[in-house]
Amino acid sequence: MKNQGLLITAVEPNSIAAELGLKPGDRLLSINRQPVRDIIDYRFLIAAEELVAGVLTGAGEAWELEIEKDYEEDLGLDFGEHAFGPTRTCHNRCMFCFVDQMAPNMRPTLYIRDDDYRLSFWQGNFISLTNVKDEELQRIIHQKMGPLYISVHTTNPELRRRMLNNRHAGKIMDQLRQLAAGGIEMHTQAVLCPGVNDGQEMERTITDLAGLWPRVHSLAVVPVGITKFREGLHNIRTFTKEEAAGVVATVENYRQRFLARWDYPFVYASDEFFLLAEKPIPPAEYYADFPQTENGVGLVRLFWDEWELAEQDLPRQMLKPRTVTMVTGVSAAKILQQVADRLNQIKGLKVKLVVVPNKFFGETVTVTGLLTGQDIIDALTGKDIGDFLILPSVVLRDEEDVFLDDLTLADIEHRLKVPVRAVTGPQQMVETILAD
Repeated sequence: MKNQGLLITAVEPNSIAAELGLKPGDRLLSINRQPVRDIIDYRFLIAAEELVAGVLTGAGEAWELEIEKDYEEDLGLDFGEHAFGPTRTCHNRCMFCFVDQMAPNMRPTLYIRDDDYRLSFWQGNFISLTNVKDEELQRIIHQKMGPLYISVHTTNPELRRRMLNNRHAGKIMDQLRQLAAGGIEMHTQAVLCPGVNDGQEMERTITDLAGLWPRVHSLAVVPVGITKFREGLHNIRTFTKEEAAGVVATVENYRQRFLARWDYPFVYASDEFFLLAEKPIPPAEYYADFPQTENGVGLVRLFWDEWELAEQDLPRQMLKPRTVTMVTGVSAAKILQQVADRLNQIKGLKVKLVVVPNKFFGETVTVTGLLTGQDIIDALTGKDIGDFLILPSVVLRDEEDVFLDDLTLADIEHRLKVPVRAVTGPQQMVETILAD
């Protein structure tokens, strides 16, 4: 019993749990005779107004606590990092897996390949469903774990088995049908590899998944990412400009059909495809309710819309002359250059844009979010940066000032001898540049 249930790490003062005498170190085993395996079980089971909680105290005593509360009122328990227990990892060997292309000797967390349906529900991680058993599908349906985010890639069973290198991968449509019949909303993605699952295979995937609308609510089509660390891996290349344009055109053809049928576009080409094809970024209407921004679908449009608002309040002249440098990856260079050109129309302001090639992962990787601290240092060493350097916050780990190569903002400041500011979008960028 000491390894069962959820370990309590904190108890909120004046909460129900505090009144019952629960303390950190106690373990919640069950609610209404149902085992509590993780935080999802806990949230699902405490919705009732009358509970019987099974607890193992830190002293080894077994308690059974009867609780009356308001509907969905919380007990005041925190389970910290133990809320999910061990993360279920991926057993696929996908031909395009980015983790397999990671540089050696980086921090261990960058090599973790999670494939946990609970994290898909809880925080929007994409999963393959290859390690989900039938009883777990039933749990998802019973506990209404939606929306889920699912990496489909192809609905061709044999091709999916080959792409994921997993004999269980071919049953994806049966799994999606079961979830759809159970009322679970799903958002899907297809990472396209040229000559593998694009072309007619992509069209099959779009058609099959659209057949499960509205439960399968969206499909994002994303180009494969290739780094220089592919020794011994499957031979895959990146998309050409012409191929990317073809993907955009095909997706648009299907989008128009779905708009006419459902008044909803369903399928989206990612921003990377538009940038690769050198096509204009569509208006906001293209993205409907922006269901997959975390997958790089519509982020550029959101950037442009925010920039247009920020641009309205730009001054004609700086109170004090200032020179700043902004950094971007290759794919966003044309977008940021237009912003820099407009800012340079402000008298007394000089904005320099430096496009940083990705030497760490290889120059086939062009997205800004995968730039490393060392590549930024190499690109800027010896240059006149000005009063300070502006970096997009996507180059940093969430809520931390750390790059992928474990350099920090302080390291950049020390090496380049200039203040560094990380910004989250156009509005913060403008406020930072104009600040007194």
